[in-house]
Amino acid sequence: MFPKATDMTFKAKLYDNHLGKSNNFQKPRNVKGKQEAHFSLVHYAGTVDYNILGWLQKNKDPLNETVVGLYQKSSLKLLSNLFANYAGADAPVDKGKGKAKKGSSFQTVSALHRENLNKLMTNLRSTHPHFVRCIIPNETKSPGVIDNPLVMHQLRCNGVLEGIRICRKGFPNRILYGDFRQRYRILNPAAIPEGQFIDSRKGAEKLLGSLDIDHNQYKFGHTKVFFKAGLLGLLEEMRDERLS
Repeated sequence: MFPKATDMTFKAKLYDNHLGKSNNFQKPRNVKGKQEAHFSLVHYAGTVDYNILGWLQKNKDPLNETVVGLYQKSSLKLLSNLFANYAGADAPVDKGKGKAKKGSSFQTVSALHRENLNKLMTNLRSTHPHFVRCIIPNETKSPGVIDNPLVMHQLRCNGVLEGIRICRKGFPNRILYGDFRQRYRILNPAAIPEGQFIDSRKGAEKLLGSLDIDHNQYKFGHTKVFFKAGLLGLLEEMRDERLS
């Protein structure tokens, strides 16, 4: 890409090497209201547009000047010739003072990335982070507009829909035995006689066994009773009827 490269020459090289040769590289369709796109990549989750302005400057990773100096003084003639006129840095070195810039003051792109990543991890370890899954409602950043196919596509690619499907096939709802007994005893008070000590699990088993429900829709764990999707909602409706 270097030397004498610009963002536009970079774009031209991308097109020459990949357009029409790779199905994952495409020419973008610019949409009104969106940032200008220079090329598109087809990812597993969909097509993503990229703007290349400033890419070369951000990704410049010149060799450390100390390393260049070693190469230029190398006893291998080929290596010294390759770096004889090397100009990796933007600013020329001031040789009049007889001092070279210290190598320690220079950071490569990878070194800077590593430093930023370490700072991020240090910050995360000192906190209790909560992760929020963000969904883009539309591609034009218009308020109050929901693009249903776009939203569903994101939910599907993020695994949300698959997670819901798995939960529905399992037992997504659960409640402690003591809490269950206290809340739903009203459905059949006779199932747990007054004045008779019964531990919370036995009480929950007796209560559920006395109700007219599908008994394949729940399972008993060590400390909780687990329900398939919909059954706990049904019990809530039955409780509301009793209370009314």
